[in-house]
Amino acid sequence: ESSKKVLDGQAGSRLKQIAQEWRELGDEEKEKFELLARKDKLRYEKECAKRDSEVEADREARRKAADAPVDGPRVARVAPKEVKVREKRELTQDEKDVKARNKEIKRAREEEMDKQKKAVSEASAQKAKKRLQYLLSQSDVFKKFGVVVPPTEATHEKNDDPKLPTSPSKRLHRKEDTTGEEVDGSQEAEPTYLAIQPSCIKFGKMRPYQLEGLNWMIRLQENGVNGILADEMGLGKTLQSISILGYTAEYTDVRGPHLILVPKSTLSNWMNEFKRWCPMLNPLRFHGTKEERAEFVKEHLDPGIPQAKRKWDVIVTTYEVCNMEAKALEKITWRYLIIDEAHRIKNEASLFSKNIRLLNTEHRLLITGTPLQNNLHELWALLNFLSDVFESAEQFDELFNLEIEDASAKQGMISMLHRILRPFMLRRLKADVEKSLPPKSEVILFTGMSPMQRELYKKILRREVDIVNGTAGSGVTALQNIVMQLRKVCNHPYLFDGQEDRSLDPMGTHVIENCGKIRLLDKLLRKLKERQHRVLIFSQMTRVLDILEDFLAMQEYEYCRIDGNTSYDEREELIDSYNAP
Repeated sequence: ESSKKVLDGQAGSRLKQIAQEWRELGDEEKEKFELLARKDKLRYEKECAKRDSEVEADREARRKAADAPVDGPRVARVAPKEVKVREKRELTQDEKDVKARNKEIKRAREEEMDKQKKAVSEASAQKAKKRLQYLLSQSDVFKKFGVVVPPTEATHEKNDDPKLPTSPSKRLHRKEDTTGEEVDGSQEAEPTYLAIQPSCIKFGKMRPYQLEGLNWMIRLQENGVNGILADEMGLGKTLQSISILGYTAEYTDVRGPHLILVPKSTLSNWMNEFKRWCPMLNPLRFHGTKEERAEFVKEHLDPGIPQAKRKWDVIVTTYEVCNMEAKALEKITWRYLIIDEAHRIKNEASLFSKNIRLLNTEHRLLITGTPLQNNLHELWALLNFLSDVFESAEQFDELFNLEIEDASAKQGMISMLHRILRPFMLRRLKADVEKSLPPKSEVILFTGMSPMQRELYKKILRREVDIVNGTAGSGVTALQNIVMQLRKVCNHPYLFDGQEDRSLDPMGTHVIENCGKIRLLDKLLRKLKERQHRVLIFSQMTRVLDILEDFLAMQEYEYCRIDGNTSYDEREELIDSYNAP
């Protein structure tokens, strides 16, 4: 890291030196270089045009050859090959023994795989009735989606209180905080409940609302229902998710296998949280190059390994690795599947959504701070992944068409939606559960555009005036393309080719002066550096990061850059360097 900072500083100094040497050149000497540059540009354009014409001529020739008529069917003439018959060799006794052992190992693996699948399928079947009763106890609206208790089971006694689960656990796990003693007993009238956190959760004490979240997940687990933990960011969704795995290991003696899918940027954080909060469980990070992943699959993801011989309890990996190693993950029967930032599956047609639906799982938990982002169809994609109740997207969209003008009908739909979400989703806000915290401070600073930006902005609008006014007959896509171009203008005019004056110092003040955002950022960073602050700067465009990198080097700020091309190991080093005292 120190060597990278030195290189960054040397690059900035060298660029300044080059800029100084260019300023010291006389007009005649500059004219020589500019003349050479114009000649090179003209030669490059001629060569490109010549190459383009050659490529087009080759394509045209191929098209004509493909369209030319052919007399009779095209049949590839292949000379018959002489088939050599190998004589079957008699195996030695050692070879027969090895073959028999391999056959026995294969049979044992297949039996173990069948045993694991059977255990999960039987557990799911036993909870099927509970799931139906639990959903109907929450709201009758589920009848609209075809949820009905079979007639032979509908006569069973049902809880009249819709707020309580109708199928309590056969065990009550209650811990008294005063004595530290645990009392286990059979109380059919009570649901599973924990007064304090499981003993396997170390490091600190769970907050009351986090313990409430754990109890909510236990109730879902007991009733065979999957859920969405949708607490606001900062309320400890990661800890609560780890605690349900710890509870499952401590009270039901099921230590996995569990699978957690997370964004690449949070992979190390999940590993650290397991080590900190639940050291009893053994998580493994599944990531790396193609060769490293192949070795990992061979060593750890053998689906026929019995639980007693498995060296891990949890696999933590990313969405991308899940897509690349889908076949290996599909072979294992997972007890829990947890997906962090689960709004990534809002598009049911995406490759990731299709792959995770093929996984064999007993329980599913989605974690997201934003369960609803753009429209209700995205919410259906989450619910469809959790339960087979919501099979028809068309039925869901028709039932919750909020574009109607009838305010009373719209309010009725919203109330119905709340009743549907109640069994599946738990959402708390900081303002409700963390009253001791001061309110979040969010400051939005507005800045004007530079003259170059204003001129470029107007130029784009004048060029596309028909699309903007809706008179060109273009669709939404064309309008979105214009909005993207205008965003680029606001981020920096140098994102457009030809806007930067190449005759000026490449590290000169024009980089700052021609962009309103960079001007404001320059002022902010000066004050923040005086106060010894650390700063995080985000951008959705990598080319903006390129410009910011030049700006930071020019101002001689120490910085780290992380983007989609940063490897996992380098990302970890940069994060540790940033967080170092």
